[in-house]
Amino acid sequence: MSKNRQKKKEIDIRVNTKHFSVKFFLWTFIILCILTYGQAMILGAFLHKQTVILPIGYILGLMGYWAIVSLIFCLLNARRHYITYDKPMMILSRAAKKVAEGDYSISIPPLRKDGKKDYVEVMIDDFNKMVEELESTEILKNDFIANVSHEIKTPLSIIQSYATVLQKEGLTTEKKKEYTDTIITASKKLTTLVTNILKLNKLENQEIQPSVEPYDLCRQLSECALSFEELWEQKDITFVADIEERAMIIMNEEMLEIVWNNLLSNAIKFTEPGGTVKLTQTSDSEVMTVIIEDSGCGMNEETVKHIFDKFYQGDTSHSQEGNGLGLALSLKVIELVGGKISVKSELGIGTTFKVELERFKN
Repeated sequence: MSKNRQKKKEIDIRVNTKHFSVKFFLWTFIILCILTYGQAMILGAFLHKQTVILPIGYILGLMGYWAIVSLIFCLLNARRHYITYDKPMMILSRAAKKVAEGDYSISIPPLRKDGKKDYVEVMIDDFNKMVEELESTEILKNDFIANVSHEIKTPLSIIQSYATVLQKEGLTTEKKKEYTDTIITASKKLTTLVTNILKLNKLENQEIQPSVEPYDLCRQLSECALSFEELWEQKDITFVADIEERAMIIMNEEMLEIVWNNLLSNAIKFTEPGGTVKLTQTSDSEVMTVIIEDSGCGMNEETVKHIFDKFYQGDTSHSQEGNGLGLALSLKVIELVGGKISVKSELGIGTTFKVELERFKN
């Protein structure tokens, strides 16, 4: 394919403007002729108002001269317009078209060689950043769909398998109860997964507008901790609570309960038998601080970086005990109420989650 044919192929048929405008050329020519006439009038005034008769050839030559000047000016202007506007917009348009078709590997290099930036260069930088964000979002979306499919498929397979076995004749009562309990457990896990996905989706789309009211945070923390009493006793875990007798906060009680339940559940889940889990709550006139620390397996730096990502599970040995949505859900809740959550962890030593809430934030 020749260069001309390739160039024609690259031109977007939707673009129907031309670089060289006949109207612009005519207006330039007319303005220059008017300016020349004005100059002649000034010259006549200096010649004591004598009438100067110019030869027709001179007038025609002058008009031809200005026509050439107008043509050169319009061509230079068209070239500058093409270089400074049309060409970068054409590059940007092609890149945007590829992004619209699903190609997020596009990156437009800088157009200027001197390293300086005009508004076009700034727009290109913003476009490249936008494409990077879109690529990241697309990856997250694909990972999310893959993880959801996997997480839903596992309990469904269990339910289907054990339900099929239950149809066989000659099963003992104990076996039937065992299989039924397995189906119920898988069903509960599936229900929890779907519920968390729906909650997380509503939080991310800001469909939940939490109502706030004053309540005792210490009471809530105590109730949440006691709900896990059976679990920590089964694992012979020492649970230590250091909280105030009463601490009023203006927040959405139901949403913060999600946070405490997830953090306490993780602390107990990842703490080996005989370990320790500590719940600490302090407050001042402005900030309420809740710290949940454990003596569990801990996490490396890479795991800490991704611990709030959806479906991320750093310790796969406990993957059957959760679906990787708890901390992502907790983070969204904390962000929605205007708080802060941080984590510190060390392999073999333990993990500490710290939540800071503005005490009387409306």
